[in-house]
Amino acid sequence: MTSATHSTLFPQVPDTADAVLDGLDPEQREVATALKGPVCVLAGAGTGKTRAITHRIAYGVRAGILQPSSVLAVTFTNRAAGEMRGRLRQLGAGGVQARTFHSAALRQLQYFWPKAVGGDLPRLLERKVQLVAEAAARCGIRLDRNELRDVTSEIEWAKVTQTVPADYPAMVAKSQRDAPRDPAEISQVYATYEQLKRERTVIDFEDVLLLTVGILQDRHDIADHVRRQYQHFVVDEYQDVSPLQQRLLDLWLGDRDSLCVVGDAGQTIYSFTGATPDHLLGFRTRHPGATVVKLVRDYRSTPQVVHLANGLLAQASGRAAEHRLDLVSQRERGPEPAFVEYADEPAEAEGTARRIRDLITAGVPAGEIAVLYRVNAQSEVYEQALADAGVPYQLRGAERFFERPEVREAGIALRGAARAGANDSLLDDAEGLPAEVRAVLSTKGWRSEPPAGSGAVRDRWESLAALVRLAEDFERAKPGATLSDLVAELDERAAAQHAPTVQGVTLASLHSAKGLEWDAVFLVGLTEGMMPITYAKTAEQIEEERRLLYVGVTRARYHLALSWSLARSPGSRPGRRPTRFLNGLRPGSAGPGGRSAAGGAGGGVERPVVARRKPRGPARCRVCGKTLTDAGEMKLMRCDDCPSDMDEALYERLHDWRAVRAREIGQPAYCVFTDKTLMAIAEAVPHSEGELAGISGVGARKLGRFGAAVLDICAGGDGSEGLAEADDEM
Repeated sequence: MTSATHSTLFPQVPDTADAVLDGLDPEQREVATALKGPVCVLAGAGTGKTRAITHRIAYGVRAGILQPSSVLAVTFTNRAAGEMRGRLRQLGAGGVQARTFHSAALRQLQYFWPKAVGGDLPRLLERKVQLVAEAAARCGIRLDRNELRDVTSEIEWAKVTQTVPADYPAMVAKSQRDAPRDPAEISQVYATYEQLKRERTVIDFEDVLLLTVGILQDRHDIADHVRRQYQHFVVDEYQDVSPLQQRLLDLWLGDRDSLCVVGDAGQTIYSFTGATPDHLLGFRTRHPGATVVKLVRDYRSTPQVVHLANGLLAQASGRAAEHRLDLVSQRERGPEPAFVEYADEPAEAEGTARRIRDLITAGVPAGEIAVLYRVNAQSEVYEQALADAGVPYQLRGAERFFERPEVREAGIALRGAARAGANDSLLDDAEGLPAEVRAVLSTKGWRSEPPAGSGAVRDRWESLAALVRLAEDFERAKPGATLSDLVAELDERAAAQHAPTVQGVTLASLHSAKGLEWDAVFLVGLTEGMMPITYAKTAEQIEEERRLLYVGVTRARYHLALSWSLARSPGSRPGRRPTRFLNGLRPGSAGPGGRSAAGGAGGGVERPVVARRKPRGPARCRVCGKTLTDAGEMKLMRCDDCPSDMDEALYERLHDWRAVRAREIGQPAYCVFTDKTLMAIAEAVPHSEGELAGISGVGARKLGRFGAAVLDICAGGDGSEGLAEADDEM
């Protein structure tokens, strides 16, 4: 082992307190030396917040200001707590307690229960789903496995927001929360669940916090004991605390103010679990004399990635947006973020897999690459594309697509229906493979319309809907395919994707990517309806979706690609739009006030951006007169929701002609004309070069190269007019 390797694995403990401060930037040093009174650290993504707070604790211990046993550092995951303990040991402060809220509370509850209540602490219920199922049955309410998960999550949310069963329906209405079932039913199950726990003498994880709060409130002698033990508190990820956790923290503190909190309101993405940034944003109001330090030096990402991240939050609204942090990258310049538009979802997945393979060939380790999406059901097409490309991958935070319970159950049902064949009454009225699949999956809870709200029920529907789409694509690729053929295809896909992968590209949802980072990140499926998700209705929910995308962007150190597809499957009508969150940030798009981002946030665009002609006045919809700001709507000169007078047959002829020309010139189809431009042409049906030139997206160069052919098609021809002249220009 070399000396360099040895020093990396076994770093030398700093000799003195001042040595602990070596290597900190000015703001991190300010955090480390602010040891008195309340301290609020506003730390942006990649700014070294864990480094700052662990050095703060270590400096206080090494300087003799803090006793290790008197410090309690709390965070939200066991991984984060373990990392904090490891760093503290390396800095010579190994006696400090670094725990999650639940771990710290459970330790205290176990110690004080005999004195406060008597006897042994009730058994801790590790999984509450089974008891919730029993409670539902006692109430006469039938819940399938996914509904059980959702109702269990609702009970957890109610408890961390300190909502009792009787108040649950009113709280749901007040918070505009999408309940997975009738709130009155959930309230009934919740109340019965609590009754069953009392009968069985068991407690759940939320009870650990509730009971600790109750003991500290009722027994002042025990509260004083805890406060003598712990005199200094540090709370990481403070934007994620729930009202219950804040209540426990207040009881730990008492009337003291030796508290340091660290957080970033711009990364609040767990409000559905009861987390709220209100405590972080209101810290200075509750502690007027607090020391406030902002960490904005980003050591993780390149200036290009940071510029895009800052731009995302610059367009945000709401209270959290008022406290946003403008990050400043400390790294060398890197490649511009790539904004990539694809014709359909399979093309997006295949294109992403090709780019990943190129990165791996160029030397980027597969383990340093991630594909991030909004919902887990999006993983299947990327699992398949990476498998086809021979790229190893690993799923984080979810089962592999073919290992999910609902997919396995659906596979069994489809296999049974295929064996039954014509004897299966389900298939009697089904015409075509997709119809047969829909008929079979309808017995497993699939419906044509998605369920309201989020959660396990929605995830289950998305998985089954992915199977329906796969059947549609399979029939399109193999006309006349039978249900048995599809089952064989599913078996082959499942077998190909079950190969064990140790080091591979990470596939993960945006939520499960929080706290992680990679050299290269691909943010995929960025269309309206997926980002923001369809069930995000209120302004607060929309803004949380924006923050979720921000978290995704800030996971990237160097390479960043953002992509979307205009249609679900090959040949489908291109009716999708890129997420509104990229308006004004992706080249060629119009942001708030109609300003264009051409040449702005990123130059890594895989299709040319046509410079827009400046209108003499605001662009208005030619149907309703509304001012237009969206780039796609401005191209069509109408709102997407307004009636279209497009000549469908003409559009199809233009679409077919474009495909032929793209193959002939060896370029992507959008290099001829984008789908929006073809739609605009089919709506305007120009009869002269002047009329064609007036359509956004038809510049002088394209007019000269393709204009004659387009006008010929508009006049009823086949587009051969002007072909020779166009070829001569190549």
